[in-house]
Formats: sequence, C-alpha cells, structure tokens
Amino acid sequence: MSLQLQREVSLKPFNTFGVDVRARLFAEAHSDADVRQALACAVEQGVPLLVIGGGSNLLLTADIPALVLRMATRGIRILSDDGRRVVIEAEAGEPWHPFVQHTLAQGLSGLENLSLIPGTVGAAPMQNIGAYGVEIKDVFAGLTALDRQTGELRDFSLDECNFAYRDSLFKQQPGRWLILRVRFALSRVEHLHLEYGPVRQRLTEQGVDQPTATDVSRAICSIRNEKLPDPAVLGNAGSFFKNPLVSAAQVARLKTQYPDLVAYAQPDGQMKLAAGWLIERAGWKGFREADAGVHKAQALVLVNYGEATGLQLLNLAQRIQKDISERFQVELEMEPNRY
Repeated sequence: MSLQLQREVSLKPFNTFGVDVRARLFAEAHSDADVRQALACAVEQGVPLLVIGGGSNLLLTADIPALVLRMATRGIRILSDDGRRVVIEAEAGEPWHPFVQHTLAQGLSGLENLSLIPGTVGAAPMQNIGAYGVEIKDVFAGLTALDRQTGELRDFSLDECNFAYRDSLFKQQPGRWLILRVRFALSRVEHLHLEYGPVRQRLTEQGVDQPTATDVSRAICSIRNEKLPDPAVLGNAGSFFKNPLVSAAQVARLKTQYPDLVAYAQPDGQMKLAAGWLIERAGWKGFREADAGVHKAQALVLVNYGEATGLQLLNLAQRIQKDISERFQVELEMEPNRY
C-alpha cells in the first residue's frame, strides 16, 4: 500500500505546543486513497484513528495509543468565477495562512481578516475559526467529508454545518467526519471588514487611507505578530480559552466592581467577555511555573518555554479556570482539543 506506516513516532514536530509524546502508529495522508487505507489499517491494528492537521489546536497530555494520521493533502482550484464571485476549493492539508495569501494574490477578498491563523484548511471549519469580525461561516461555500461510519463521501452546505462561535457539526460529532476539502465563496469586489478598532488604527499608523484586502491582511499580520508568539520560537496554540458568553445582567453586575470590563454585545442579546482581560485582571499575565506559562504580552496564550509537558500546561489552564470562576463567576472554556 502507498500509506507509509511508522511506529512509536514523536509528535513533538506535529503540535505547535512542542509537547513530546509518542504515537503508537503514525502516517501522513497525501490522497483520499491514503485516508481510506489509514481507516482500514486502524481497524486491522485494533487502534483508534486520530486525525490531525497543523497541530495548532492540540494539547497532548500522554502518549497516544492510536494511529495518528496527519493530513498532508495539497491542491487549490477555482471551481467557478463569474467575474465577481469566485468559488475556490482547497485540500484539507493545505496550510491555512499560505492559502489565504494565495487567494489575495489572485485578487480575491474575503479571507484577509483570517490572516496568520495557524493550522490547515481542513481544520478551519471544525472550530469555525474567526478573527477581527470574520468567521469561516461568512465565506463558506461547502465542504466534502468522509463519513467514517459508512465510508461514504458527503458534501455539506453552510446550513448543514451548524456553525456557531468556535463550534460546528464536526466538533459536535467528534470522530465521525473526516474533512477532505473545503470550498470558499470569495469576491473580486472588495467588501472590507474594518469594524475592529485595532485594524483601523494599524492601517492609519501604516499610512493607508484607502486600504485593499492585501493592506488589511498586512495590518492584521502586524497586529498578530505583536500579540502572539511564533510557535516555531515559543510553543503555543494561540488563544487557549474561548471568550465567554454571558448575560447582559451579569455584565452589568460585574461592571459595578470592574468598570473597565471589556464586553461586546451579541446579536442574540448575550454579551461576549474578553477572556484575555479577565485573565490579565486576575494577575496571570506573564506567570511562569517551570516551563509552563502565560505569555507576557497576551494573557490569552499559554506557552511552553521548552520542556513543559501537556499535563503541566493542562494543570495551569485548570488553575486559571478555577480562579476566574471564583473571582468573576465566569466559566472559561478551553479551545484546544486534549488527548
């Protein structure tokens, strides 16, 4: 078979926290056929199949007694183009940020606010990734997934994906759907999203009065580079906690004690709190214990200074959760998937 199966492989290069655990079996998929072979191989070996992309949303706390399949499929193609709206498809293994840059180079707008997010195209719909006022659901045109229960391929429309804040059908049904390729509806006519103040401010600082989609991407890359550490330099998984959704009444109560509380009104009447503000206000920003810590420039990011284990990082995250719950009566939810 074409699938190259390896045993007892360190996953340190395949997770952005840089945690050193081992996979009992490991392989990379470069085609749909490889994916099917991996499914069959896992059954033959009597182990589960764990599918990963760029490893940017993983917290590995122990050796993995499974066949770990890294999606390495590549390919980008335009499916339709009417001169304004363009549907473009990318294979699941395409690295996300280079894909965004490719679309911008083709004169297509829509993904610029999602620049410099780590990970792969296939993982993007799982979390309904979002940044600076744009989420995957806003530019989504469909995807193709393999049903691991039946072996059949299925195409999903926007409504069928059940997208919500950092959530989707694929996250709600873990282990069932294996995303193979994703389609996006982009535009040759720019409709820029500049609602977030830091983006406008950065464009002004850069002397850009009439920004293009590429200008917005550059501004956001500049902001993210300042706020978020490069995983190649300092192990991390980006934002570690979701911004919690609470009632307007709870925000009003909190503001009596914390007038500078950061909260954003949501269409459904709820309020979204800035998790980073809560963590920083509680004094965790810059905290370090052994090699597990909270980033000194962004309290929302947990970091591995070198040899931290997944359990050490998890313990730190749970201590932060407990403190925020007791201090603010707000529950923080971790974003990375834990194994």
